[in-house]
Amino acid sequence: MATKTQSRKKPVRKWSARVTQTSDALDLEKDIFKSKNPDKIASSLKHSAEVSHKRKASPFQSAMSMLNFYENRAGKNLTKNQKAPLEKAKKKLRKLFGREEK
Repeated sequence: MATKTQSRKKPVRKWSARVTQTSDALDLEKDIFKSKNPDKIASSLKHSAEVSHKRKASPFQSAMSMLNFYENRAGKNLTKNQKAPLEKAKKKLRKLFGREEK
């Protein structure tokens, strides 16, 4: 007979990975954040945000929030080469939505 402690599963440690994969706000393209092309990242996020009926904020806010969420949660494990396309994708995303900084 198993005890309670033996039958329990360990909780998922990487909750941020689960959020990125199963977010109710956006249906993301698989492995989009691993892309080295900022244009592809930005356009994919824009498309996902615009077609989503589950999001609560504007498409721009949803797309930027997901990008920031990924960067902040994975940030300590990303190299400079991995962070660079994400930072460029933010600028591209602003441009795609007509919210360029002046």
